[in-house]
Amino acid sequence: MSKRDELIEKYAADIKEKFGETPDMDLLTKVAIGLGPAIYNLDASKVSGSDDKELETVKKNFLMKKLGLADSPELMEAIKSVVTKYGTSVKSKHRAVVYYQLAKHFKKESVYN
Repeated sequence: MSKRDELIEKYAADIKEKFGETPDMDLLTKVAIGLGPAIYNLDASKVSGSDDKELETVKKNFLMKKLGLADSPELMEAIKSVVTKYGTSVKSKHRAVVYYQLAKHFKKESVYN
């Protein structure tokens, strides 16, 4: 099993455990591939749910640039909702899982097709 496949398995386990959902493995794999080498970098592969600057970056670079959403308060509400569901006790959340959940929340899975 490749390092990427191992990471995707870890992300899938987080989705099952933290969100109580069966992950769409095809979408999860595409999100992980879309993140490129960032998934292998310990710092870049995580999202700090308590860092407002980090959450703003997720909003601008992922929701607005990648998913093409217009800026609105709903974007940050969705990010905070995902972060809360992930678990406030989980200090660093996997970026791929956060992005996967946001893509599903906004029904933007087609971006990865």
